[in-house]
Amino acid sequence: MADTDEDHNGQNSKGVFSTLMADGDWLYLKGEYKKAIESFTTALTLKPDDKNCFVGRAKCYLKMGQPENALKDAEASLKKDKTFCEGLYQKAEALYYMGEFEFALVFYHRGQKIRPQIQEFRLGIQKAQEAIENSVGNPSTVKLEIMGDLSFLQKDEEHLTKEKTPKSEKTSKQLLGEFYSDKKYLENLLKDEDLVKGRTKGGEKLQDVIQGCLTYLDTCTEFWNQEKPICAQESKVMQQKCIKNRYSSPSDPAEFLLKSLNEIDTELTSGNAERSLKKAEEVMKIVQKWSEREVPNKKEVLGNLYSCIGNALIELGDMDNALNHHQKDLEMAKQCKLQEAMSRALDNIGRVYAQTGQFTQAIEFWEKKIPLVRGGLEKAWLFHEIGWCYLELNRHEESRDYGIRSVTAADEIDDEKWQMNANVLVAQSEFKLGNFESCITHFERALNHAKQQEDDSAVNAIQKALDEAKQQLSL
Repeated sequence: MADTDEDHNGQNSKGVFSTLMADGDWLYLKGEYKKAIESFTTALTLKPDDKNCFVGRAKCYLKMGQPENALKDAEASLKKDKTFCEGLYQKAEALYYMGEFEFALVFYHRGQKIRPQIQEFRLGIQKAQEAIENSVGNPSTVKLEIMGDLSFLQKDEEHLTKEKTPKSEKTSKQLLGEFYSDKKYLENLLKDEDLVKGRTKGGEKLQDVIQGCLTYLDTCTEFWNQEKPICAQESKVMQQKCIKNRYSSPSDPAEFLLKSLNEIDTELTSGNAERSLKKAEEVMKIVQKWSEREVPNKKEVLGNLYSCIGNALIELGDMDNALNHHQKDLEMAKQCKLQEAMSRALDNIGRVYAQTGQFTQAIEFWEKKIPLVRGGLEKAWLFHEIGWCYLELNRHEESRDYGIRSVTAADEIDDEKWQMNANVLVAQSEFKLGNFESCITHFERALNHAKQQEDDSAVNAIQKALDEAKQQLSL
């Protein structure tokens, strides 16, 4: 009898878990990410190691602009199975949105090697490579980057013919000081065979750029090692001299800004929003005192800082102040006529409004972003988000129209994920309009795309909605 009860309880538990998973997937498709997270979290109390549940929650975290939490869940999904494709993709996506483009590229490649037929990995490789090339190929531009400008250590590298290393890692660490972590980071990049095959916009091999940086650091280390006795003060002076030499042309303000913007973004992506905010505000005060002669692109830099502060405030939940700073970023972008910065600001303003339930305002700013969109993937995403806002406002015809535009954009790039999402949006809109035949058609298309991706949780959620639509049609 006891065994029967245990079996019965086990079946009930399994049934509850499946229901929670299906609810989470359905809520995700509806755009109710917070509720979906709650559903997945409850499901994890029943099955703490379920990899699909971790992936479902990671997707929600990404939608809510929390890539750090998404990364934790993605890694949890890979704990027992390092080849789990959905987990690899979510890890790559989380790293990409944290600005860790090189590491994102590694995991996009891993996923593609395992499942080459999945389009998301191919598109992920493409966008990660473009992000790396943009950050490497523009050394004179002061902007927010994780990787920074790898070419800054290339000065006079053509004269360096010997690679010399210190006697020990301990010596190297002492001599290089703040550059030791840079050295280790570059060494790790060289180990990635796929990454080093890439090229900068100028046509240089990334492998040559990285190796040139390491050569320069080793030469600096050898030079400092020969300066004996080496006291702390002398070492510091030499490091400062190397800092000055490593930049081929920027002035001191540019050096300061590159380092500061890197630190601000690193703090934010590490989950330290308060420290990121404090640092950004400190840098803002300094920059505001500088003249246009000292920093020719001062307004562009201020716009970047406003954006940094706004993003930190979003993480801290201070949406009103976040909105204010992103609006200032937009003003600076308009003054400088910087389309990329305008697109960034409009995106962030729309995100703030959407997260606070102000869907009409979100639509207003996201629709302004449409002419600035580059690439089919961004179009598919943006049209979907605008359509979702219209759906939330019960403006179902507009929701359907944007859903169709999202479907078209997704079809153009043959992106299974957004083909699925967009068809679901159209189906939801048609359901609300009472057009059940069209609703069923789009749900069936979405279901097919979900099956192509082998996304069981999405399949279950869409099938549930499809059955409901068929039931309404038969009434």
